[in-house]
Amino acid sequence: MTRILHIDASARINGSVSRDLSARIVVRFEGAEVTRRDLNDTLPHIDETWVGATFTPADVRSDAQKEALALSDSLVEEVEAADIIVIGLPIYNFSVPASLKAWIDQITRAGRTFQYTEEGPQPLLSGKRAILAIASGGVPIDSPVDFATPLLRTALGFNGISEVEVVAAAGMNTDPEAAQKAADDAISTLAA
Repeated sequence: MTRILHIDASARINGSVSRDLSARIVVRFEGAEVTRRDLNDTLPHIDETWVGATFTPADVRSDAQKEALALSDSLVEEVEAADIIVIGLPIYNFSVPASLKAWIDQITRAGRTFQYTEEGPQPLLSGKRAILAIASGGVPIDSPVDFATPLLRTALGFNGISEVEVVAAAGMNTDPEAAQKAADDAISTLAA
């Protein structure tokens, strides 16, 4: 059975194009087991305790360090368990919403999702597929002013998720019909 981690990052609950796109993508995988993560339920940003805990061996972490990593451990486990990660996100001010950046920080963990080696960082996650459902008001996807799409490709790839597909409704504020049609066409051609 296919396991999907379905993440939404839009601050909008109602009328969100990215939420609609991500939900429509997930539905294409009939019979999949879906874990839902709404980043509108704010994730904490990493702090000094969190960073210190990640560089402390698990068997000697303090209670405060264990507590600081508890949510991160759960988020990493969700990613590890998934075959496909569907991320619905709007482009806010040329990049990802702060909640999605907080998720990236929480799941990018030395010793868990990547490791340092003499040759440099090596990813520890593999065999996973990511589908990004992106909505933008006017920022063209992969343009010089799109910092969201390359950020996600890089962050996911750094952890070993290099199969990243994009379904985009770009230009929702300039030509919503064309943007929606492009996204609809991309969804209809996704391999399920």
